[in-house]
Amino acid sequence: MADGNLKYQFNRLNIAEKLIAINVIVFLVNSLFPFLLGISKNSIVQWFELPNDFFDFLVQPWSIITYSFFHGGFGHLFWNMLLIYFVGRIFLNLFDSRRFLNVYFLGVILGGLFFVVGYNIFPAFFNINAYLIGASAGASAILIFICTYMPNQEVRLIFFNVKLWYIGAFVVLMDLIQLPYGSNSGGHLAHLGGALLGYWYARQLLNGKDIGVGFSKLIDSLANLFKRSESKAPLKTVYRKNNATTKSTKAAYEKQSHQKKIDAILDKISKSGYESLSKSEKDFLFKAGKEN
Repeated sequence: MADGNLKYQFNRLNIAEKLIAINVIVFLVNSLFPFLLGISKNSIVQWFELPNDFFDFLVQPWSIITYSFFHGGFGHLFWNMLLIYFVGRIFLNLFDSRRFLNVYFLGVILGGLFFVVGYNIFPAFFNINAYLIGASAGASAILIFICTYMPNQEVRLIFFNVKLWYIGAFVVLMDLIQLPYGSNSGGHLAHLGGALLGYWYARQLLNGKDIGVGFSKLIDSLANLFKRSESKAPLKTVYRKNNATTKSTKAAYEKQSHQKKIDAILDKISKSGYESLSKSEKDFLFKAGKEN
């Protein structure tokens, strides 16, 4: 009963809230399991964090996405999830869950690539052994996307309103300023990669092109691949049925479907009137009336 209730509550969340829930669960598991089992704190995360060395990355290529689900501490988790929550609310008022995931995970990927490439090209990062974790690149992608898509939209910040493009410009500028300083240069590189993806995605979308379509198709293909493997069942004996019975069942099913469609159209008429019907619905109803 409890499991069913949790599943129901999870399904009621929007995609941004689901992402936050998953990140929180991963954080708790990564914090509690090493403590309870008496093993190293890095025992779990080492398999999912993104290494800065290119050849180490080739050994665990899944880390280009999985690094985004792990965080270095409660503060790191809290601020990332808070940002995802607020920018997610604005984003999902404009677009659907699929596009949110496109922008978010493409931002995660490009942010990860910025991190790996930066540490392997720029001399300032040579001989520094670093790993990347955190959802900041994905959150930056969503933030800069909405700042680019509707730059003059104002949002309330405590006591005054601010245009979104001011916020986006400030965030990017802060990452650029902090890049040469401190111990989180890799994180700032990832933020800039995510921000670039968000900006480019929004600009292309404003021009009528969705650059996330290919990514969606790839995810759908992987999902279908797993579904096909799960649906494979052991061989079993099948007995031939009488053809007349099969035809009768098919006819009954078609009649039932036909009636359901008629009922749905009649319900629409009762609620919104005949003029609310589309041409195809009117034609279908007219044809059904003649048949009867």
